[in-house]
Amino acid sequence: MSSGTEEIPEVDYVSGTGIPIRGNDIDTDQIIPARFMKVVTFDGLGQFAFFDLRFDDDDDPKEHPMNEDRFKDSSVMVVNANFGCGSSREHAPQALMRWGIDAIVGESFAEIFAGNCLALGIPTVTADHETVSELQAWVEENPHGEIDVDIEAETVTYGGQTVDVTVDDAQRKALVDGVWDTTALMKSNAGAVREKAASLPYIASDD
Repeated sequence: MSSGTEEIPEVDYVSGTGIPIRGNDIDTDQIIPARFMKVVTFDGLGQFAFFDLRFDDDDDPKEHPMNEDRFKDSSVMVVNANFGCGSSREHAPQALMRWGIDAIVGESFAEIFAGNCLALGIPTVTADHETVSELQAWVEENPHGEIDVDIEAETVTYGGQTVDVTVDDAQRKALVDGVWDTTALMKSNAGAVREKAASLPYIASDD
């Protein structure tokens, strides 16, 4: 990578094994409880993903897919409706990413959560209830089976079949064109930003 240039990878395809997380209206407080958000960086948040659903008050494991060895290397999460609702905390997708999630397939997502996922290069693709339920059931029976998420073609392939999914137009374009990381885009265009700022009469110069 050359100095001053940020390389943003294109995300047009994600492949990996799945993990089913069942339930509607799973909010960001369930994804990452507030007490784990008092951090300087997001490093290490992965271990606290779904903590209160995974552990009891004595920190002993409860029954949860993320506690099962068969799902420990999964990278495609399959969820139900209104996933990521509640507060707008960006720690939620950060925790999922650091646990190992690269893509999420679900019935629907809270808009801000989906936007926070996009900022990390994590696709949030949608399908109807029946399609998602069938995929969750297949993942349960085939925890080591590959799921291929084609963002550009808007398909998910698993178990020898391909189903149609939906990717928000703006999200699909940002991921496929490699322009999803707005911070990196700003850095890579720092010179142009400075030139534009210098040309604006209401921007005071530090010189």
